[in-house]
Amino acid sequence: MNLFWHRRDFRIPDNRGLTLATNNGPTLPVYIVDTDMLAQIGKRQRAFFMEGVRELKRRYRRLGSDLLVRGGEPADVLSEISEDYDAERVYYNRGYRPARRNRERAVDEALPTKSVQDLLLVDPDRLDRSYPNHSQFYNDWQGEHKLTPFERPDEETLVSFSDDTGPPSIEADIELPAAGYESARERYDQFLTAGIESYNDTRDDMRRAVEQPVGAVSRLSPYLAAGMIGIREVWADAGERYDAATGRARKNIDKFRYELSWREQNYHLLNYNPRLLTENYKEIPNPIEWRNDNEDVEAWKRGETGYPFVDAGMRQLNEEGYIHNRPRQVVASFLTKHLLIDWRVGARYFQKQLLDHDPANNYGSWQWIASTGTDSVDVRIFDPISQASKYDDGATYIREYVPELADVPTEKIIDWPTLSKRERDEFTAGYADPIVDRNEGYERAQRTFERALGKR
Repeated sequence: MNLFWHRRDFRIPDNRGLTLATNNGPTLPVYIVDTDMLAQIGKRQRAFFMEGVRELKRRYRRLGSDLLVRGGEPADVLSEISEDYDAERVYYNRGYRPARRNRERAVDEALPTKSVQDLLLVDPDRLDRSYPNHSQFYNDWQGEHKLTPFERPDEETLVSFSDDTGPPSIEADIELPAAGYESARERYDQFLTAGIESYNDTRDDMRRAVEQPVGAVSRLSPYLAAGMIGIREVWADAGERYDAATGRARKNIDKFRYELSWREQNYHLLNYNPRLLTENYKEIPNPIEWRNDNEDVEAWKRGETGYPFVDAGMRQLNEEGYIHNRPRQVVASFLTKHLLIDWRVGARYFQKQLLDHDPANNYGSWQWIASTGTDSVDVRIFDPISQASKYDDGATYIREYVPELADVPTEKIIDWPTLSKRERDEFTAGYADPIVDRNEGYERAQRTFERALGKR
C-alpha cells in the first residue's frame, strides 16, 4: 500500500503524483495541516484552502475512500501513518518554494518516497537556467513537449476506509468562491463558452470586467493557485478550442495560452533563484533609494491615494481578495515608482489579501513591475491616468469601487489627479486628494532608478 501526500493540489483528476501512486498499488490519500506553511499565506486564502480540503474529502468519500487529515510536521506525521498502515512508499507532487522543499527533504530522509513535477507544463530542469526576458524564455518553452491530462484513478485503486477528522474551520473576512475541482471546472467551462474566443480583445476592457467578470477573463487564478484544477487540463481544453477555431477567435485563444507561459516562467525563476521572494532578481549596481513613508503605504492599502484607477484596484483587492490583472499592474507600478516604496512591501500585502496568491507569480510579477526582475525595459512606469483613460474610459470600473465619484463626470474622474483642489472640492469633498503629484512622482522615479543603474 502507498500513501499519497496532498499538498497544494486539492484535486483528484489530472493529479500526476496521485496517478503514479495508484498505478503502483492501493493508495491512501493524506493531507497534513502544516500550520507553519499555512501561516505564510493570508487568512482568506487559508480559509479557501481548508474549504478545498473539505471538498476533496467529500469527493474521496464518493469514490468509496476518504482523505486522512492530520496536523503536525509532515515528516513526523507521515512516518506515523506509514507505520500504522504498513505503507511502502509516500508519493507527492514537488513544490518550489524553499519552505516546501525543506519539508520534502525531511520526508525524503525519513521515508521511501517518490515525487514528480505536477505544477507546470514544462519542468524547469528541461530549460536553461536563466533568460534575460520573457520572449526568450517563451521561445524555448513553446518548443517543449507538454503532457496530456492524467485520468482520475479508478475507485478500486484507492484504499477503502473512513475517518471523521477534517481540516480546521477558518472564517474569512470576505465571501469566498465555492472551492474544489467541480467549482473550478464549472468556472473554466463558463470561460470556454463565453470568453476564450474573445479573450485578447476584451481582457483589459474594465467595463466588461465589471459586467461579465468570467468571460472577459477566466478568473481561474484562485483555483490554479490552490491546485483545484490541473494546468494540463487547462492547457488541453484551450488547445482543443484553438485547433477548432479560425481567424480572430484563434488568435484570441492563442493569447490565453500565451499568458499561461508567464506563470511557467515565474516558477522557472523561483526554481533557479530561491531568494526570488526576498531579494532583487536583477543585479543593480547601486542601492535603490526606496522611501519609507508609512502614511503613503497605508493610503495605498486603503485605496485612498487620490488616483481613482489605483484606488479602485486596491478596493477590489480588499473587498474581494482578487484584483483584475490590468489594475494589478497599475497599483504595483504606482507603489514602486510614483511612491518609491520597496516592492517587497506591496508583495507582502498582496500575499495577505489575495485568494489567488501564488508565491512565484506574486513575487515574480512584483519584481517585473518594480524593474528589479526580468523586464527588458530598464525602467517601466505605468501612468495611472493614461491607463484609466485607455482601459476604463467610461469609468465603469472606477465607479464600481470608488462610489464617492459616482456622480462626477467621467472625464473629470479620469483626470482627477490633475485637477486643481478647488475643482475637486466642487465635485466631491468625500474623496482623497492625490498623495503625490503625477509628474513629480514620475520624474523622481526616473532619477532614482537611473542612479541605481549607474546612469547618473
